[in-house]
Amino acid sequence: MMRSLLYVPASSERFVAKAHERGAHAVILDLEDGVAPAEKDKARAALAAAVPAVGRNGAKVFVRINATTERLAGDAEAACRAGAFGLFVPKTQTARRLADLAGLLARVEDECGRAPTVLVPLLEDPGAVLDARVIVGAPRVFALICGTEDLATTLGGEPTPDVLRLPKLLVHLAAKAAGVHSFGMLRSVADYADTEAIALAAREARGFGFDGATCVHPGVVAVLNQAFAPTAEEVARAERMIDAAEAAFAAGMGAFVFEGKMVDEPIIARARTLLASR
Repeated sequence: MMRSLLYVPASSERFVAKAHERGAHAVILDLEDGVAPAEKDKARAALAAAVPAVGRNGAKVFVRINATTERLAGDAEAACRAGAFGLFVPKTQTARRLADLAGLLARVEDECGRAPTVLVPLLEDPGAVLDARVIVGAPRVFALICGTEDLATTLGGEPTPDVLRLPKLLVHLAAKAAGVHSFGMLRSVADYADTEAIALAAREARGFGFDGATCVHPGVVAVLNQAFAPTAEEVARAERMIDAAEAAFAAGMGAFVFEGKMVDEPIIARARTLLASR
C-alpha cells in the first residue's frame, strides 16, 4: 500500500531530518530536478545516511536518480548500496535502458548481499507514453508514472488536466495490464497549495484504479492518504455485500439483488479488493 509518495530533495538536511515524521507511505529522495547542479555530488553522498533515516518509521524509500549518462550509473549504485527499496528512473524512453540498469544493480547487489532493487520508470515524453506497454515489460518494473511538467514541455503545451488526461490514462492502462502499480492523478502535482483540488483529483484517480500519487509538499500527504483510502461507508457496504453473496451462493444463486442493484462476480471481486485495501 503506497497511497502517498513524498518527494524530498536529498541535498536538504532539514527536509531529510523531518521526512520520517510526515506519514508518507513512501519517501522519494530526489537527486534530479529538486537538487541544484552544484549540489548533486553532495546529495549522492548523503544517501548512505538519508535512506535509513527517512525510512525509520516504515516508509518505503526510493531514490530518483539523474537521467544523464554521466550521473545515472553512479546515482544508481549509491542508492543501491544505501539500501533504497527502489529507483525512480526519469525520462525513461526504452525498455533497454531499464534492462541495462538492472544489470548494473545486480552486480552491486551481489557485492552487498541485498534484495533486488525495484525500478519505477517515469514516462515523460510522447514516445515513451506510446511505448508504455513495451517499457513496462522490462526487468524489475514495480510501477509506472506518467510525468507532467516534462511531458507538457515536450508537447509544447501546458500541464492542464485536459492535456494530461489521455497520456496519464494510457500509462495507467499499461501498468494495470502488466499487473504493476500505477501512481498518479490526472493533474499536475506542482500546485500543492490547492489541497481541495488535490483531494478531488486523488478521489478521481482512485476511481480509475490508481494506487496512490506522488507529492512535493508534506502538507499533501494526509490528503492523499485519506483520498486513496476506502471510506467507512464503502467498507461497511462491501462487508454487507460479501455477507449477502455468501448467503446467495449457499442458496445456489450466482447473480443476486443487493440494495436495489444486480450483483455478480466482478462486483463481488471489487468488494473483496476494497476490503483488502483497508
